Amino acid sequence: MDEREEFSSFVALSARQLLRSAWLLTGDWALAEDLVQTALAATWARWSRMDSVGCPEAYVRRVMVTTFLRWNKRRWKGEIATELLPERGREDKQLADVELRDAVSGALHVLSPKQRAIVVLRYFGDLSEAQTAVAMGCAVGTVKSQSAKALARLHGVPGLADVMTEGRAP
Repeated sequence: MDEREEFSSFVALSARQLLRSAWLLTGDWALAEDLVQTALAATWARWSRMDSVGCPEAYVRRVMVTTFLRWNKRRWKGEIATELLPERGREDKQLADVELRDAVSGALHVLSPKQRAIVVLRYFGDLSEAQTAVAMGCAVGTVKSQSAKALARLHGVPGLADVMTEGRAP
């Protein structure tokens, strides 16, 4: 299999999980797609050296996290969402799923970008503390302490607490 086919296969297998992680980091599908695309473009440029890196998915996640953190250092971040949503007409499963995603996204945005990245990688990406530390480029102790601080902060978020007491998990 040549490099192009190998990379295409990698993208086909991991794109959905990468996009999910990117959405959890950014809270916006369009930004998440941009983040994944940016990370995959950077990875493609170094794909021939991927054998020395080891796990390409870990490399792409690292690129995603560093890009996300760099993007958050910018002054202007684009559109600002309204605080109040319009009244809704009827209750259904699809609407409940949207409310759940909104609650999770809102809860994640009370965290600092670094804490958000750690929570996304550790709990939504199902990475170990060591894998998260490698993806973040920090020590395992940093992952542990930032995770603890982030979880403590998330416990105080009212919208997330309401969702969790209803028995629906993100």
